[in-house]
Amino acid sequence: MVRRIPRALARAPVPVFRRGLGWLLGSRIMMLQHRGRRSGLPRYAVLEVLERAPGRLLLASGYGPSSQWFRNISAEPRVRVWTGHVRGEAATARVLPPEEARGRLAEYRRHHPEAAAALGRFLEIPELAAGPLPADIAERLPLVELRPAA
Repeated sequence: MVRRIPRALARAPVPVFRRGLGWLLGSRIMMLQHRGRRSGLPRYAVLEVLERAPGRLLLASGYGPSSQWFRNISAEPRVRVWTGHVRGEAATARVLPPEEARGRLAEYRRHHPEAAAALGRFLEIPELAAGPLPADIAERLPLVELRPAA
């Protein structure tokens, strides 16, 4: 069973980002605004960035495909992103297909072995630390790519 972060702790950074102070939390933390799939209301999730490249952010749904933010962006991929000094930039979310996600996780593990091992311990996915990645890794740890809206 994956350890859950207490809701109050997970929500604590939201006001920091909304006030434009997200840069205080570093470059690996970002806030995602998405729409509730039933209510249509804006919802917020503070997430860790696995990979940052020009015009692209890579995120993992640590609680799997049942995570509310993941389910919401699967239904409506138009989102807004707060990261560093960027406030509310329009973006499009894309859930990576399993083979692409598996390759990106292998690459992440190769470039950031300590971070991958820590993530694996926290999410109770020991394969992130070492050994071959299982075929179902993308179902257990789905990846999402965010790109600025055109």
